Order: sequence, then structure tokens, then C-alpha cells
Amino acid sequence: MRKFLPVIIILALLGAGAFYWFYYKPKHENTPIKLFGNVEIREAEASFRQAGRIKNILVDEGDKVQEGQVLAELETDTFMDAMAASDAEIALANSDLTKLKNGSRPEEIALANDNVAQAKAVLDNAQKEYARQASLAPSGAVAQKIVDNLKSQRDIARANYQAALDALKLRQNGARKEDIMAGQSRLQGAMANRRKIQTALDDTKLYAPVSGIIVAKPKEKGAIVAPNLAVFTISIQDPIYIRAYVSEKELAKFAPGTQVLIKSDSIDKEYQGQVGYVSPRAEFTPKTVETQDLRTDLVYRLRIVVKSPDGKLLQGMPVNVRLANEAAK
Repeated sequence: MRKFLPVIIILALLGAGAFYWFYYKPKHENTPIKLFGNVEIREAEASFRQAGRIKNILVDEGDKVQEGQVLAELETDTFMDAMAASDAEIALANSDLTKLKNGSRPEEIALANDNVAQAKAVLDNAQKEYARQASLAPSGAVAQKIVDNLKSQRDIARANYQAALDALKLRQNGARKEDIMAGQSRLQGAMANRRKIQTALDDTKLYAPVSGIIVAKPKEKGAIVAPNLAVFTISIQDPIYIRAYVSEKELAKFAPGTQVLIKSDSIDKEYQGQVGYVSPRAEFTPKTVETQDLRTDLVYRLRIVVKSPDGKLLQGMPVNVRLANEAAK
């Protein structure tokens, strides 16, 4: 009997292996794959780009809002005053530029002509008086000092006449190109400043950056806010993103585009979704995820997209995920 004992043991082990292969392993392999995950928390903060005092708040926590909807407004007095000052600056710069382009008025040119004629008359008289007195100087009838004074007066009259001619030429030629370009630059700068103020005035209205539900409103009417300080937090409801994890051996079954079914323990309805993203990097299973494998196993993160939900899949809610093609079998 003892000599047959090893044979009996071997046959028993073979029998156990066959039993496992034919009964347990096929059933285990045919078990539908179930993943565990959570609805992702997706939020957007709405904030003013300008500092100021809140004039109106038009929505409250729990309200559904659409992208582009006005949520709140700031007081606009300071911005309106800046706009008025900018308009005055533009008008002044435009007036100066127009004056430079138009050149001198006809009356100014006529006055310059009169100044030339007057200076010419004074010069002619000074020249004649100097010539007459200089002719008498050799005979001693006129002192040399007087002749010298008359010569100085003639030279001054000649300089004044030349200055009058130059002034007339400036009036006739108008402003220099450099002055006109400088005037154009001043006008452009004033217009750019107005556009900046207009943008700031437009920013006194806070628009919803996305569609969703207001979940937080930390500021109230009358509060003074700084730029980029959150006034509302909006929960994004569509599409819904679900974060789940899959092991490496099951990864090929959850390629992007794969249709899946999503179920929550608190909701009888089953939702249809699609794998939208598979992380290219493996990671250890998060402690918050319950799987049938050991927590030390490496898994890959999935993002599953559920479009047009009915509002029952709440953010942070735990869900189960299974393949749609397995459910159809």
C-alpha cells in the first residue's frame, strides 16, 4: 500500500488541477469586468478683472447659469469719470493735429506780409538816412559818431526785415512733418488710453465663464473686491467626467472610444458613457478606489465622458463602470 501512496498523491493533485481548470478558471475568466471610480469635481471660478465695489449680485447659490450670463456688476462712477477725461484728451489732441495739418490762417499770413512791408519800409528809410549822413562826413558837417549810429540802425533794420521774411515763409509753409507726426502719435496714444478705459468699464460686469450651477458665493453686494478674487464658484454639469482605474491586464478592453455603462448605488438608472482618455502612465491604485486586485497593483487612470446627464450624477459620487458589450451578451 505504501508503494502506491506517491502515485495516489500525484493523481489527487492532477485531479485538483483539472477541477480548477474546468470549473473555476473559466467561470473566473467569464466574470464581467467591473471598475470602481468617482464622478470628477469640475469647477470654474468667476472673478472680476477690475477692482471695485460690488453694485449688484444677480444670482445666488443653487442657480443654474449659462455661459456669458451676467452674474454681478461693479460701481462704474470712477470708470465713467476716467472715460470723460479720456474723451477730452482725444478732443484736444485731435484739435492740435488739425491745426498742424491746416497750417496758418489767411489772416496770419496777411499779418506776416504786413510785418514784412513795415520792416522793408524801416530798412529803406534807414539806408537812405545813413547814405545821406555818410556823404557829409568827409566835409566835417556831420560827426562820425552820428554816422556810426545810423549805420547800426540800418543793420538792425536789415535784420528785422530778414526776420519778417522768415516768419512769412514759416506761415506759408505750415507745420513741419515731424510736428504732424508727433501730433498723430499723441492722438493715437489718447485713443489707445480710451480703449483701455472702455475695456475696464466693460469688465465691471462679471459674465459666467461656463454653464453650470452656482455652488459658492463668498462675496455680497457692497463688498470691495480685488482683481482675480473669486466671486462665484460654478460647478460644471455637462459633460460629466468619471475617473476610474483599470489594471494592466484589462487595459486593452478600455481603449479610447469604448462604450461603457455607469451605475451608482443610490440611483436605479444606468448611464451610457465613453472612454475619452487613458493615462499613458501607470500608478499605484489610490486608497479611495476599491478593486478586486491588491492595492499595490499598478493601474491606469481612465476618464469616462457622460454627455447630457439628468443631474442625478453628482460630483464626487462613487460609481461602478462596466463594458457595454459585456452587458449586451
